[in-house]
Amino acid sequence: MKIDNPFESGQIKNYLLFYAAIVVIMILFFIATTLFHDIKQEKTKVFDTNTTAKPAVKKTPKKKTSEKNPSIILMKKNVY
Repeated sequence: MKIDNPFESGQIKNYLLFYAAIVVIMILFFIATTLFHDIKQEKTKVFDTNTTAKPAVKKTPKKKTSEKNPSIILMKKNVY
């Protein structure tokens, strides 16, 4: 079995052309996705850094006077 020189048989040229074709296809897909993809501009949020404002009012949690029985019981309390 004789191995031919790839430079003389044209195999290297075919591989380089195949590689170049793949790169061109990737570039075309990149251009197509960037041209037809609209980018929405988000509104920028401005945060007030003024620390002289009044402090927030602390809310106290309200105590529940009566507990309602749930319609779904996940687990009984006295299993054992």
